[in-house]
Amino acid sequence: MMAAKFVLLGSDALLFALVVVAAASLWWASGQEHLRHAMRRVAASRTGMATATLLAAFLAVAVLDSVHYRPRLEGTQDNYAVEVLSALDALLMPLKTHTEKTYSAPLATHLFAREIQEGEGGWIYPRLKYGGAHLKDDLAGYDGDIAHAVLRGVALGLAVWGAAWFAALPLRRRYRRVAWTAALGALLAVCLLAGPVALLAQGYHVFGTDKVGQDVLYLALKSIRTGVLIGTLTTLIMLPAAVLLGIVAGYVGGWVDDVIQYLYTTLNSIPGVLLIAAAVLMMQVIIDTHPDWFATAAERADARLLALCAILGVTSWTGLCRLLRGETLKLREMEYVQAARAFGVSRLAIMLRHILPNLMHIVLISTVMDFSGLVLAEAVLSYVGIGVDPNTISFGTMINAARLELAREPMVWWSLAAAFSFMFALVLAANLFADVVRDAFDPRAS
Repeated sequence: MMAAKFVLLGSDALLFALVVVAAASLWWASGQEHLRHAMRRVAASRTGMATATLLAAFLAVAVLDSVHYRPRLEGTQDNYAVEVLSALDALLMPLKTHTEKTYSAPLATHLFAREIQEGEGGWIYPRLKYGGAHLKDDLAGYDGDIAHAVLRGVALGLAVWGAAWFAALPLRRRYRRVAWTAALGALLAVCLLAGPVALLAQGYHVFGTDKVGQDVLYLALKSIRTGVLIGTLTTLIMLPAAVLLGIVAGYVGGWVDDVIQYLYTTLNSIPGVLLIAAAVLMMQVIIDTHPDWFATAAERADARLLALCAILGVTSWTGLCRLLRGETLKLREMEYVQAARAFGVSRLAIMLRHILPNLMHIVLISTVMDFSGLVLAEAVLSYVGIGVDPNTISFGTMINAARLELAREPMVWWSLAAAFSFMFALVLAANLFADVVRDAFDPRAS
């Protein structure tokens, strides 16, 4: 019998499909001369390769967290746990299970709050159950233990980076115009950060613990998947409508153009937050009234996540649609389009062969640039309580939970700092990469 039962959530399937489609699109684009030239410009950019390396690291974490399973219950043959875990949970199981009583500061050995314990002389800071437990009563060796773990982590990071450096040698010799120095430099920075953190996390809570004693580093890593899903799946939902309606409105014109303009103007006139809030609350009512649709809490939370992606997609396609309509109005007057029309080529063929290929740079630029905005949108919506399910770990839920902690004295700052740091790194890398893609694919920048 299997030790675990594989679980494929809807968001998992969509993310895997998106990765496959993206890989296939890159392969197809490599065969198109104008797109291949733009891709070479991205690869030759030091900023582009450095940020692409960071985004690849975030994507790897998201993919690991999207491989879900239900472990088999001990002592049974075909009964499985209700809790759905992921491959990332399996790697981070000590962080997931080593929960403390309440708050503890980063790398602390004692709780953050004092308690009264009999026989200990009144108010004391109790020792953590797991953080620094390997030191036992020898707290004099705390500084040396931290320094030793950091040094071993740096050595581990250098070893991993060295292996990657040697593995990339054949590619570096074959593709000499790629900014390998920037990519390997970014990878070195990731390894030098991840190595010490990984070894410190074996004996300490690197970013402390939250109100219920959960490891903040674990929560921050789990939040990456939610941010990546919101940024990518929303784009996947939004693109077909924006591209189709934008091209049709610009090329066909007439009453069709009027109807599409009326549609996206009406949507833009409704405050986005109110529309999203109403749609999320309606979806939540449907989920609450049909509990039999979901076998586990993870499937229930995943349904709300997909609903949020769909709602964000419905409210965010209008800008790209308007942009594509305006560009199509210009392209339809070009000589090659007029010639195709004179030779009797159908409207559909003209839109597919002559209009759409000349709009792909706008679609690509818009897709990459919208990613960071959608990640921030999820954080804001979850902060105000209309975002992802409360059981879903995200940057927004972490920030919302940390909101009240800032009012404590002394202040509990590490939950907010961890969420902000990870989200800032993801959004900054996406924005810088978007700038490189825009410069490379925009014909006006050539």
